[in-house]
Amino acid sequence: MATSAPLRALAFPISLLLIAMASIQSGASLAKSLFPLIGAPGTTAVRLVFAAVILLAVLRPWQSRLTLHGMRHVAVYGLALGGMNFLFYMSLRTVPLGIAVALEFTGPLAVAVLSSRRKVDFCWVGLAIAGMVLLIPGAANGAGMDMTGALYALSAGACWALYIVFGQKAGEAHGIQTAALGVGIAALCIAPFGVAAAGSTLLNPAILPAAIGVAVLSTALPYSLEMVALTRMPARTFGILMSMEPAIGALSGLVFLGEQLSTNQWLAIGAIIAASIGATLTTSRQPAAVAAAD
Repeated sequence: MATSAPLRALAFPISLLLIAMASIQSGASLAKSLFPLIGAPGTTAVRLVFAAVILLAVLRPWQSRLTLHGMRHVAVYGLALGGMNFLFYMSLRTVPLGIAVALEFTGPLAVAVLSSRRKVDFCWVGLAIAGMVLLIPGAANGAGMDMTGALYALSAGACWALYIVFGQKAGEAHGIQTAALGVGIAALCIAPFGVAAAGSTLLNPAILPAAIGVAVLSTALPYSLEMVALTRMPARTFGILMSMEPAIGALSGLVFLGEQLSTNQWLAIGAIIAASIGATLTTSRQPAAVAAAD
């Protein structure tokens, strides 16, 4: 009975985190359906703008005490968030959802490994690299990957790493208000790219339901759920569960977009997930990293 109580206590935050990850990947699938209408830049812009409006209205960051030092970190956090979303959606034009998420996940993996710097971490790096090698065009069964799209996803991963590092620093200064401030900055930075790419099509009322759906599923809902989960589970448990996101992305792509993956691609996802879990298990105990939504 003594051991079952902690398990019951973890059941609620774990459920929230699983719902959040499913929401994020469902939102990504819905976002991809907007690409033929407004393109990847336009989709990124409407997602961030609507998400910013929702979070600013709910969290009201102007009511908290903002500091210049904290806002510097928030600015970098917001830029990283915008770049992460923009580059990830650019990768989705030519890369299946599950693979894009797996490649992007190298960002958090790098943060975990660099924060530990033990010899065993080189094993996880090697495993992640092996997974990426399986995605090279012509590998094994010939089901290769578009390299431009792959580079977009890896660049999104680099932005994710910056998002984690500066999100933690900004969060220490402004707490949950950081999410609203960061998304607002990201929206301001990415909106011009969306307008340049899609123009007046962004004002088409027909895209409004899908745009709001993407904003809620990919940002507003999962950010809120992850914030609650972060306060109710150990950092290591959070990291391990987040490592399952590439698999959830692959399943979401299969169900919602009909994206079939080859055996090599599933093995690549498995290798990157295993590397992420291994890095999480062998990293020294630290506060949970800021959760990221793709």
